[in-house]
Amino acid sequence: MRVSLIAGRCLTWLQFLFALVFCTVAIAAAGARAHEVTPAVADFSVKEGKITLDLRLNVEAFVAGINLDGLSDTNQTEQSADYDELRTLDARELEPMVRLFTEEWLSTFSLQAGGPVELNVSTITIPDVGDANLPRASFLELTGELPADARSLRIAWPVGSGGVVLRQNGVEAPYTGYLQGGETSPPIALGGGSAQTPVEAFLEYIPVGFTHILPMGLDHILFVLGLFFLSPRVRPLLLQVSVFTVAHTITLALGALGMVNVNPGIVEPLIALSIVFVAVENIFVRRLHSWRTFVIFGFGLLHGLGFASVLGEFGLPPSQFLPALIGFNVGVELGQLTVIAAAYLGVRLWFGRHPKYRGRVAIPASVTIAMIGSYWFVERVFL
Repeated sequence: MRVSLIAGRCLTWLQFLFALVFCTVAIAAAGARAHEVTPAVADFSVKEGKITLDLRLNVEAFVAGINLDGLSDTNQTEQSADYDELRTLDARELEPMVRLFTEEWLSTFSLQAGGPVELNVSTITIPDVGDANLPRASFLELTGELPADARSLRIAWPVGSGGVVLRQNGVEAPYTGYLQGGETSPPIALGGGSAQTPVEAFLEYIPVGFTHILPMGLDHILFVLGLFFLSPRVRPLLLQVSVFTVAHTITLALGALGMVNVNPGIVEPLIALSIVFVAVENIFVRRLHSWRTFVIFGFGLLHGLGFASVLGEFGLPPSQFLPALIGFNVGVELGQLTVIAAAYLGVRLWFGRHPKYRGRVAIPASVTIAMIGSYWFVERVFL
């Protein structure tokens, strides 16, 4: 009797904890699209001893002084209000601030080609203020003179600058890589031939896929948790996750190959609805039906299109397209499995066999997930 009472009290506290955690997630994610951190892209080429580096980046976050390393949402920073204000400025008002920022930032940007190479800002291109729900991508063109005997170069991406996709242009077998703040590229041959090996491309894109789930993929996390809370039994969970994996792998590959291209303005609201659907069904259904499996497959196709849009931002090395694509997908799967493992160890392992698990844990969690998904749907369609 005493053990049962303790278990019941634990479930009550767990129910309260779920409400607290998921409400916190809902509040934090309310402006996720508007404040999502996207990686910078750096395309470089060398001609007649001169290097040109074209940067595409969320320049407002840099000007606001935000440390982007490991960050998924600018709302998590003390400078979020400054960032929001900078997003409302037009190019004429923002450009002087960008020039001041680049003077200091370039002192931390290291390019070595047999010696340090001094870079200067040639042009700054800032688009007009558009959809406030989407990060604005601005462009910086940096140029510098290489030593006459230079045969290769290395680029060190500054600490605090988040991730960057580094792409070489204008040569055969060009280098393509992904650097985090504070990391340095391997030596890149100026004449080409530094393309990654299949193994290098595979390994490099695993963390890219993983971080798209943890911590950046709140919508995908909630969908996976929606699958998790259907039943305390392992077999239905594994079947759902397997079907979801197969489906999103198909559209991820098709999207990355450019064979399927759907407007994110359509895909993102539908992904939110998929979260609502699985969560609401958990409230009224106790076991996995065959028709739910087909529905999950359809939702997996949608989520795969969302993953493909991320790869569109990063780009894949043309010479190692397939290994990089597989690595990204493996990273996504590892992220999903991590979410499931954490939920299993934190919840189901301890309370899955309790007779009140469904009423005190699964249903309240599903209701909260459905509410968050509903908010995202309204936000993505009407706000």
